[in-house]
Amino acid sequence: MRLRRRQCIPSCASLRRVDEDEVYWRQKKDDDELEWSHNSTHVISQLAQCFSNAMVGSRSWVIGFFNRYGNKRSGNDKYLDYPLSPLQEQRLQRLQDRLQVPFDETRTDHQEALRALWHAAFPNIVLRGLISEQWKDMGWQGPNPSTDFRGCGFVSLENLLFFARTYPASFHRLLFKQDGDRATWEYPFAVAGINVSFMLIQMLDLCSAKPKCLPGINFVKLLGEDEEAFDVLYCIAFEMMDAQWLAMHASYMEFNEVLQVTRTQLERELSLEDVHRIQDLPAYNLLYQ
Repeated sequence: MRLRRRQCIPSCASLRRVDEDEVYWRQKKDDDELEWSHNSTHVISQLAQCFSNAMVGSRSWVIGFFNRYGNKRSGNDKYLDYPLSPLQEQRLQRLQDRLQVPFDETRTDHQEALRALWHAAFPNIVLRGLISEQWKDMGWQGPNPSTDFRGCGFVSLENLLFFARTYPASFHRLLFKQDGDRATWEYPFAVAGINVSFMLIQMLDLCSAKPKCLPGINFVKLLGEDEEAFDVLYCIAFEMMDAQWLAMHASYMEFNEVLQVTRTQLERELSLEDVHRIQDLPAYNLLYQ
C-alpha cells in the first residue's frame, strides 16, 4: 500500500538556520566545489537515470558519485600526525570493523535486522517477506532491499535501525515526508539513508588507519566521549539533508547537490572549537524539532 504524505510548515528558526548555511556554501569557492561544478551535469544525469530506472546498480552509482569529491584532501597533510588515546583507538577500530561487514542476506542476524527495520517503520503493517513489493514504500529500489546494501554494507542498515529506534519521531517524520512543501518527485528514503552513511564514511576519512582531515579528527574526539557518536551523527546528517532539501526547494535531480551542501555544513559544524560532545553540534537540535 502507498501511504499518504502529510505536510506541515517548518519552524522559522530551522529555515533561517538552513538558509544561512546555504548562503555560506554558495559563497565558498574551494577546489572541491569547482570540481563538483564541472561534473554536476554528468552526476545529475546519472541520478535521474538511476531514479527513473528504479536505481538499478546502486553500488556503482553511490561509490562513483562520492569518489568524485570524497577522497580530496587539499591542505590536510598538516593533520597527519596526532595521538589517539587508548579509548579513542579502541572505539575507532571497532567502528572501522563495522564498516568492513557486507550485508549478507543468508545471515540470520542480518535478516532479523531487516525485519526489525520494517517493524520500526510500519509497526501496524505485516511484512509479507524479505522480498516483497512492500519495501518500495520505504524507499528501496525494488522488492529486495538486500541488493541496495551492496553500496555500503551492513553498517547502513545499522544506521537506519538506530535512527528508527533512538529517534522514532524524527525517523517517521522524514520517512513520511511530513515537513514542509515537498517536491513532486521526492528522494527515496531508504536509498537516501545509504547515501548518508557513505557520505559520512568518506567525509570522516574512516577508511584510513586514522582520519587525516579536521572534521574526522574532531569526530574521533567525539567518539572517545560517546561510542554511539557515528550513529547519532548519521541521524543528524539525515535531518540536515532533509532540511537542506526543503530550503533549496529541491527535486530528485538535485539530490546530489543537496547532499554536497549537507556535507559542507556538517564539516563546518565538526570544525567548531566548542564542540566537545556530539550533542554540542548546532544541528543536533533538528532531531527534536
